[in-house]
Amino acid sequence: NSFCTLLASLKTNLSRSASPCSAMKRVQVPGVKNIITFCSAKGGVGKSTTSCNVALAMKNLGYSVGLVDADITGPSIPTMMRVEQSEIETYRMGGLDRFTPPQNYGVKVMSMGLIVPFDEAIAVRGPMINKYIRALMFQTDWGELDYLLIDMPPGTNDVHITVTQEVALHGAVIVSTPQQIALIDVRRGIEMFANVNVPVLGLVENMAYFRCGKCDEKHHIFGQGGVRATAEELRLPFLGEIPFVPKIQSETDVGKPPALRGDRTLEEARPYYDLAEATVRELEHVQNRVELPTVREED
Repeated sequence: NSFCTLLASLKTNLSRSASPCSAMKRVQVPGVKNIITFCSAKGGVGKSTTSCNVALAMKNLGYSVGLVDADITGPSIPTMMRVEQSEIETYRMGGLDRFTPPQNYGVKVMSMGLIVPFDEAIAVRGPMINKYIRALMFQTDWGELDYLLIDMPPGTNDVHITVTQEVALHGAVIVSTPQQIALIDVRRGIEMFANVNVPVLGLVENMAYFRCGKCDEKHHIFGQGGVRATAEELRLPFLGEIPFVPKIQSETDVGKPPALRGDRTLEEARPYYDLAEATVRELEHVQNRVELPTVREED
């Protein structure tokens, strides 16, 4: 079918493209002012839900925003943002396929899930993952954006190496639940960013508590304060708490994330607006404090 043809073409084009940048020779995505990764190093902590809602909150705060789904083998952003394969446009330039990303709710989206049919397994080896990431970042026409958010997969693997060494990142937001088993991996993720000189803008605690509808008490299902304590220990900003609210899951699962409405007074939306503002604020602090390295733009 057409999608299989497109994927085959993409593989061919990527194999002909220029060799990857050498380590630490990072490339700026044309037209994009700031690139921020949302990372956890641990799976199942709600990172994709967080990045999706923060992107929408930023858009509703007046910024132009794009969202990259960097989880090559398990993309979920197309479902959360309610975009489909039929919405992606492709054309050829200089012998390469280029992509015009679909846009929904005012946010541009690019994902492997928009290239491969949703019911088809995505099984790729390390070298191809590197090439696919470069295609999503540099063969996509993002236009002029204030922020490009990258939803990273779990772990510290090929995707993370490619993104941190080849993309001119401006900062990373670390998402975690409060239990120690998640925070062990979070520390590894923070160390990875430190090793490649990418500023960690701060940590956010997801599923921090559940507020009972009957007694109005907070119940800390996954422990209490673990992320805040880790941030304090590592001398990193604590960006806030996101409660366990059933509506966050149910609405995001059907492609209507709670931050979409623009009403930050809603319990399920307010934490994402707070996090979006905290992320912008911390990035400004970093940029005022540190002169970022000179980077080149991808042709």
